[in-house]
Amino acid sequence: MLASHKRNTAPMLASPRCGAKTRSGNPCRAPAVSGRERCRMHGGAYGSGAPPGNKNALKHGTYTKEARERRGRLRELMRQAQKLLRELGR
Repeated sequence: MLASHKRNTAPMLASPRCGAKTRSGNPCRAPAVSGRERCRMHGGAYGSGAPPGNKNALKHGTYTKEARERRGRLRELMRQAQKLLRELGR
């Protein structure tokens, strides 16, 4: 059965696209939710994302700036110690 009316898909085709990277590595081609940058499947849906002032990411502090700097200093000390041990072993 053929439709006798012409489809108006221009607004859908002109809407901004999501652009999130899919598993294939290509950008998502679904339309973004109005007022958001992502589609409903990539975080544009109402209620998606962390709540304002979310502290869940600070649960243990492993990835804080201070902890990363401390690990970097420790790595450098370990490199220097290994270098010194190699020089003394000659």
